[in-house]
Amino acid sequence: MSEIFKGIEPMVHNSKISVPYSWWAGDTASKFFISLRDARKIIAPRCGKCGKVFMPPRKVCPACFTENTDWVDVSDEGTVVSYSVSRRRLEAIPGDKKVPVIWGLIKLDGADTALLHYLDEVDPGSVTIGMRVKAVFAESRTGGIRDISHFKPVK
Repeated sequence: MSEIFKGIEPMVHNSKISVPYSWWAGDTASKFFISLRDARKIIAPRCGKCGKVFMPPRKVCPACFTENTDWVDVSDEGTVVSYSVSRRRLEAIPGDKKVPVIWGLIKLDGADTALLHYLDEVDPGSVTIGMRVKAVFAESRTGGIRDISHFKPVK
């Protein structure tokens, strides 16, 4: 420690920083979010060169570097390819979500990539890789990813 700090009592100040901000979602995300909000429909861009369908949406294909201008409907059902359970409240977990929270990586039917979202209406011990799930849309939609409230198991 530097001589300048000798004899100074270390202090800790606990605080909570809130930094609200707005950002432009861009053409690609805006088209996706508007479809969720207005039509309760999941759409995704498809690469015109290799044909891959990206969920979440990508403006440019990461393999071909081709701009994705074609859009296709993607199913609201898919398969859990991975998951994690958070058993304590974290800042990233919205206040309306009960703990434990199950995060699922979900490959929707018709997409080639997977979307990270909440799983609910299921016990954490019952979740399995390969489980079939379906999107549950929020009653009040605002044009964001949480317009899909969560995914629940397909019975």
